Amino acid sequence: MKFTVLGASGFIGSNLVAHLRREGHECLVPSRGDPAVFGEDLGHVFYCIGLTADFRQRPFDTVRAHVCLLADILEKSRFESLLYLSSTRIYGNAESTREDSKLLADPQNPSDLYNLTKMTGESLCFASGRTNVRVARLSNVYGGDFASENFLSAIIRDALKKKRILLHTSVDSAKDYVAIGDVIGILPKIAQGGQHRLYNVASGTNVSNRELLLEIQKLTGCEVAISDRAQTISFPPISIDCLQEEFRYHPSPILRDLHELVLKYKHRVDN
Repeated sequence: MKFTVLGASGFIGSNLVAHLRREGHECLVPSRGDPAVFGEDLGHVFYCIGLTADFRQRPFDTVRAHVCLLADILEKSRFESLLYLSSTRIYGNAESTREDSKLLADPQNPSDLYNLTKMTGESLCFASGRTNVRVARLSNVYGGDFASENFLSAIIRDALKKKRILLHTSVDSAKDYVAIGDVIGILPKIAQGGQHRLYNVASGTNVSNRELLLEIQKLTGCEVAISDRAQTISFPPISIDCLQEEFRYHPSPILRDLHELVLKYKHRVDN
């Protein structure tokens, strides 16, 4: 089977490419600006292009990544299906985290630029007139991405290298974490045969900073300090009913995976 991964150099995209190739599939990984994406049948497309931690410093790149490049693909490319990777972050101001919930964002708040561009990308997918286009809203994906500035990677790195974690959000802050293995396992199933047009890809369970830190301290012996300006930031639990009902999806719990994550990073540091 033929797949195309756009954004294959990123954490999710690179792991997805490796998974598809292990399964014996043909997998195209065009570079940005490659005209081939408009000249041949792309098969099943995964749109993994996006910005995360640095979107505030790169607002124009964020719009191009989440919206403009997507618009070109939807308008000009030939494909069997397209799966756009969005984010459960957009539920931040919503009353519910079900896929059919109403979403809210403030264009005057710079922190909402990420949400607004992801929402616009989703809207383009649904307004394109192409029924073979779906959206997957991903939670906070974790794995062996230790160069990342995302929260979990950063605190594991600091615990091992500095022997000290400085927390900028309170210990009561909590959010949903989903394993990269679960993500790359379910995305091809959604792309090839999903019965819905929109899915949450998450663990369905929030984990607090306190729970994470207790485990990391046990594993590393590090110290923990809390910033005087630390705020409590918590997201509502993400609904994964669609995935569970349709695919019998059973995500891995992050607290069980932490030991392996710490060992992987320690091996990387030692070598």
